[in-house]
Amino acid sequence: MDTKQQFEKMTETRVDKLILRLAIPTIISMLITSFYNMVDTYFVGKIGTSATGAVGIVLSFMAILQAVGFFFGHGSGNFVSRRLGEQKLEEAGRMTAVGFFSALAGGLVIAVIGLCFATPLVRLLGATETILPHAVGYLRIIAVGAPFMTASLVLNNQLRFQGNALYGMIGIVSGGILNIILDPVFIFGFDMGVAGAALATIISQAVSFCLLFYFHHKKGIPVRLKNAKPSLYYLKEIVRGGLPSLARQSCASVATICLNHMAGLYGADAAIAAMSVVNRIMMFAYSAMIGYGQGFQPVCGYNYGAGRYDRVREAFWFCIKTSFLVLLMIGVLGGVFAPQLIAFFRDDPAVIEIGKTALRLQCITFPLTGFIVLCNMMAQTIGMAFRATVLALSRQVLFFVPCLFILSALFGLIGVEISQAVADLFSFLASVLIGGNILRQLKKGPPDPNA
Repeated sequence: MDTKQQFEKMTETRVDKLILRLAIPTIISMLITSFYNMVDTYFVGKIGTSATGAVGIVLSFMAILQAVGFFFGHGSGNFVSRRLGEQKLEEAGRMTAVGFFSALAGGLVIAVIGLCFATPLVRLLGATETILPHAVGYLRIIAVGAPFMTASLVLNNQLRFQGNALYGMIGIVSGGILNIILDPVFIFGFDMGVAGAALATIISQAVSFCLLFYFHHKKGIPVRLKNAKPSLYYLKEIVRGGLPSLARQSCASVATICLNHMAGLYGADAAIAAMSVVNRIMMFAYSAMIGYGQGFQPVCGYNYGAGRYDRVREAFWFCIKTSFLVLLMIGVLGGVFAPQLIAFFRDDPAVIEIGKTALRLQCITFPLTGFIVLCNMMAQTIGMAFRATVLALSRQVLFFVPCLFILSALFGLIGVEISQAVADLFSFLASVLIGGNILRQLKKGPPDPNA
């Protein structure tokens, strides 16, 4: 990797061109990652409502895997981008190895837990008796691929934080295309049902892992075992940079568990399946925003490390303006075509009726998520762990879970359906307060990372 040329590109190229160049591959990567789950939901929806509900139940387990992968990937990647901006290549290389091998070990631990405790886990995640057997089979196979999933997320994130998002995209997209091909083969061709969807997913993840590892050595900072010497310094930096991602993803898992339990009170399998489909649709749209934010992060990290705070602010406001317009358009389209979108995944009148209302309500506040995501990512990338963690917690735990319980108690099923929209509104207000303060500090110089 030509570090001098990369440094000049990241700190001197026009901000809008640079962000778009980095964001397009990361958006595609995030959409394909989300597509893994949507493809499973589509094909499993052909089996039955209980099977569709099972995929939604195991989504919480997969969110935990993503939480671990993003914790080590963002924790190490944020550090690497800042050190590359400061041109401290040795520290960047050491952190690359520590982040990768830590994620691999974390994935192995989760795999053992998932295989040994599959049945109690899916009960905890909200499975009904009819969903239980489908969910157990799905989760056990997903657990086998846990180390590949967590390590792949680290490799992909480290590549993009180094400014090599294109190669991360190739690795993720290749696995996604393979997943689309293998799903119908295993589910229907080999008559494996829900287990076939899980097997297709872990094979695809393994292929992505191999490609990402190869690109890391050819185009990025190589992962070397000799550099994987954990120290308190590097572990603290991973926690500081990765805690907001761990909180964000873990909270998404907790929120989904709560949602499954509450939805199950209003129509059992149909309600769980409906909210599962809505979650997949919104996750797909939300992942595009996350991808755009991930295109912003390396620009933010490099320029913050280089002391170019004016470029950090310029990049932030460019992303805010452009993302709002796109999210507004997506929100309108989602609201208009809500019944058709739900029916595409599960053509069940009860599922469509519940799902279309929930989807339309979430689309109302969807344009606000750009500001929420970008404030969170800016705080995380420049090392303001406490503020980033508060923002990460706000959308799914601090606001969503209380809204879910309070509004469902007051209004029943409609309270469940409107909870995410209300939580997004409160999260936006919190982001305005915290993000605005950081931007004001950046006008004067580097903010205090411990604030």
